[in-house]
Amino acid sequence: MTEHFKNLIAGEWVDSASVTKNINPSDTNDVVGEFARASKAQAEEAIAAAKAAFPAWSRTTPQERYEILKKASDEILARKDELGKLISREEGKTLPEGIGEATRAGQIFAFFAGEALRLTGETVPSVRPGVGVDVTREAVGVVGMITPWNFPIAIPAWKIAPAFTHGNTIVFKPADLVPGSAWALVDILHRAGLPKGVLNLVMGRGSDVGQIILDHKDVNAITFTGSVNTGRKVAAAAVASTPMKKVQLEMGGKNPLVVLDDADLKTAVECAVNGAFFSTGQRCTASSRLIVTEGIHDAFVKALTERMQGLVVDNALKAGTHIGPVVDQSQLDQDLSYVDIGKSEGATLHWGGELLNRKTPGFYMQPALFTNVANTMRVAREEIFGPVGVVIRAKNYDDALVISNDTEFGLSAGICTSSLKYATHFKRNSEAGMVMVNLPTAGVDYHVPFGGRKGSSYGPREQGAYAKEFYTTVKTAYTFAD
Repeated sequence: MTEHFKNLIAGEWVDSASVTKNINPSDTNDVVGEFARASKAQAEEAIAAAKAAFPAWSRTTPQERYEILKKASDEILARKDELGKLISREEGKTLPEGIGEATRAGQIFAFFAGEALRLTGETVPSVRPGVGVDVTREAVGVVGMITPWNFPIAIPAWKIAPAFTHGNTIVFKPADLVPGSAWALVDILHRAGLPKGVLNLVMGRGSDVGQIILDHKDVNAITFTGSVNTGRKVAAAAVASTPMKKVQLEMGGKNPLVVLDDADLKTAVECAVNGAFFSTGQRCTASSRLIVTEGIHDAFVKALTERMQGLVVDNALKAGTHIGPVVDQSQLDQDLSYVDIGKSEGATLHWGGELLNRKTPGFYMQPALFTNVANTMRVAREEIFGPVGVVIRAKNYDDALVISNDTEFGLSAGICTSSLKYATHFKRNSEAGMVMVNLPTAGVDYHVPFGGRKGSSYGPREQGAYAKEFYTTVKTAYTFAD
C-alpha cells in the first residue's frame, strides 16, 4: 500500500484534496509515496502561521536555536544511509551520491547550529561627543523558500538552517517532483522541537502554492533556486509586491572547464567526467563546456571517450552504477532534443547520446560528448541540465579565457594546468563566482560562500557565514548619554 504524506501547517500535519505521486526514475513502477498538494488557502494559512510565530521565535536565545539545529543534524547524520536511499530513489542520483548529499545536509545543520552561538554585533564610537552607536543584525521575518528537484535535501538544508540560526520563520515549497526528501527533513526538524508555525511545509505546484508565496504581503523575503526564466519572474514579483520583498536567486550555469596543454591528462579527464556527467549532469555547477587547447585536444578527447565508455548507466540503487537515470520524461526529452540540436548545428556527436533500456523501466540516457563545437552554438550557450558535454577547441590560454567568459552565466569555472602563472591569472580573471583549479567545477564546501555572477545568481550569497547577508537586516542604533 502506498504511503501518504501530509503538509505541515502551524505545527499540524494537514491533508489536502489532491496528491502528487512520487515516481522512482530508476523504476517507474515504483511509487515512493503519495504527497498532499497544498491548496492556495492552505498556503495562506501557512504564511499566517509563520507570521504569528515570528515575534517569539526571533527572540529565542542562541542556545535554544543551537539545540534544535544540532538535534536535527545528529538525526540526519545517524540516518544518512536511509535518507540517501530516499534521495536516490526519488531523484535518480546514485546511492553513494545520495548518501553524500544527506551527509552534507547534516553537516550544514551542524555548522549553522554553531553559527547560532557566534552571532555578533558592533559597538562603535560616534563622530559626535556623548553618542554611542550599536550595529546589530535582526531577522528579516517570514521567508518563503522555493527549492529545485536536483538536490532535494541539501539545498533545502542550506536555506532552512541559516534562516533559523538568525531567527526567521519559514514557508517552504519544495519541487513538486521530489517531495519525499523535503518531507523527511521537515519531519526531523518538527520533532527536534521547533515551536508551532516556525516551519511550514506546503507541497504542490509552483503556479498555485509558489505564486501565493511570491505575492503575499506577509512574506518578507524569497529565496529561490531554479531556472533563469522562473528566477526572473520571482524577482519581478518580489519587487512588484507591497511591501517589496528581499530576494535571493540561484539560477543556471554553463560552466567552463579549461584544459591547457600542460595539464595532467588523467586529472583533466577525471575533472571532466565528474563535472559533466556525474549526477547525470543535473547540477547547476556541471562542466558543460570543455575548452581544450590545441596541443592536448586530441589526446584529451581520446582519453575522455575511453573513460566514458567504461561508465555504467543503470538503476541508481544498484551497486556499481556510475550514472543514474534522468529525473523524469520531460527532462529526458529535453536532453535528447539537445543532442539533435547539436547535430543540426554542425557539431560532431563524438560518442553517446542514445536512449538506453535497462532491467527496470526508467529514464536512462547514455552520456553524450560533442566535438567540433563553436561557442556560438546553442549546445554551448544554453543550459541543458543533462549528461551532455561539448568540447571547444582553443588556440591557447588567452583564447580559452575569452571563450570561458563568453557566456551569460557565471556560476563556476575550472582550469586544469600545472602552471601557477595560468592558474593564478585564471582565478583573477574568470568571470565566475567560484573557480576551481585541477578540480571539478561541481563540488563545493558548505562553510564558504556559494553563488555566481551574471545570469547565474542575484542577491546575497548562500552558505557559510555569508548567509547572514540575506537572512538578516542591519539596524544602527544611536544613544546619547549626557
